[in-house]
Amino acid sequence: MKLKWLLWLVVGGPIAVFSVWALFDNARLYVITLLNGLTLASLYFIVASGFTLVFGLMRNVNLAHGSLYLLGGYVAFVVADWTGWWILALAAGFAAAAIGGLLIQLLVLRRMQGEELRQTLVTIALSIVIADVLLWIFTGQVHQMEAPAWLQGPIRDIPLIRAYSAYRLSLLGFGIAIGLGLWWLLTRTRVGMMIRAGVDDRGMLSASGVNVNMVFAITFMLGAGLAGFGGVIGAVELSMVPGEDTRLLLASLIVVIVGGMGSVPGAAIGSAILGLAETYGLAYAPTYSVVFTFVILILVLAFRPRGIMGKAA
Repeated sequence: MKLKWLLWLVVGGPIAVFSVWALFDNARLYVITLLNGLTLASLYFIVASGFTLVFGLMRNVNLAHGSLYLLGGYVAFVVADWTGWWILALAAGFAAAAIGGLLIQLLVLRRMQGEELRQTLVTIALSIVIADVLLWIFTGQVHQMEAPAWLQGPIRDIPLIRAYSAYRLSLLGFGIAIGLGLWWLLTRTRVGMMIRAGVDDRGMLSASGVNVNMVFAITFMLGAGLAGFGGVIGAVELSMVPGEDTRLLLASLIVVIVGGMGSVPGAAIGSAILGLAETYGLAYAPTYSVVFTFVILILVLAFRPRGIMGKAA
């Protein structure tokens, strides 16, 4: 108990001191950075929640998750360019990544169940292939979607900060809705019960008459689709360019490690920590901002090796 309080003091003390100083120094910058961090965290959570389902819950190592993010974003860009319908582009990005994820699960990962090293090597290869095919089709040019008309422009007359992007604020709503939906699916539905039972004892679930392969395929589709969903959002907020797949894959890995494998609330906590650390680092210490991510990983692995919300296997 003393160690726990000491850890809170060591970690929370400097953060509290910094927050007080930053508020007095420039309150507007501090609050805008806070909002930027939370909205970036929401994007990380949407992508990482899919990775949590596949890697943290099903124990399938899919390092092509970042490429599915890129695939969803590019498909959405094409659909939006052709139709002008952002909602249709959102659905198309989700569907393209979900179908891609289903093919990976059926054709590759199902044949390697429980073989984490083989899964890692094969999905790395798939990630490279998918990224290179997308580079060949879309070239290295930066692509960026426009936000829907009802989310364009800033929200004005906000106290202290005066104005803030309506689209960026909407990311918080997307993240909260997806988080609540996943929590409800995994903890309050029969499908969620079967998913968790299949992870714990696949043979027993199969013996009870459940089609385990179908349950896992649907779960994998959902996880991959969330990567594509994040890619559509990222196509507006961050733009689509080669290399974004690696960035979002690394972010998802960090979120799962920090939050705890298989925990949706843990993924939310990990995303918030990573998003805030990145944005505050870039705003107040840009030279050393990358260091903060490694400090977070070191602290979590030193004191909570299973992650903040992780549980013993």
